[in-house]
Amino acid sequence: MILILLNFFISGILAIMLFFSFAIAPVIFKSLDETNARNFIRKIFPYYYSINLILSILALICFFISKSFNFDFYLILIVTILFAFSNFLLMPIINRFRDSKETKKFHFSHGLSVVINLVQMILLSIVLFI
Repeated sequence: MILILLNFFISGILAIMLFFSFAIAPVIFKSLDETNARNFIRKIFPYYYSINLILSILALICFFISKSFNFDFYLILIVTILFAFSNFLLMPIINRFRDSKETKKFHFSHGLSVVINLVQMILLSIVLFI
């Protein structure tokens, strides 16, 4: 039962990330003007990160319940830490750089968030498929 829940949580995180990255985000920027797209992104990203953080914490709880502290546990722990980092530290920094028109710093920090997102998807795929 715990293994089923664990796979459900991990699959859910990856599905949300893929859907957001390849369906939601492109539609936002094609459908809305820059101001409205920016406002929408600022409202939806906290939900995106929080939901994925909660699901990853639930996955960690499954590992604790099953007392399975294997390689997959550590990969999910990294994914969880990266969600917390992105939500509570990186996202406010990105917004601050954007608001203060610090373009180079904004592009670097936004690029970092994209790399983190990609790394998380790779780690989740490793856990699910390898």
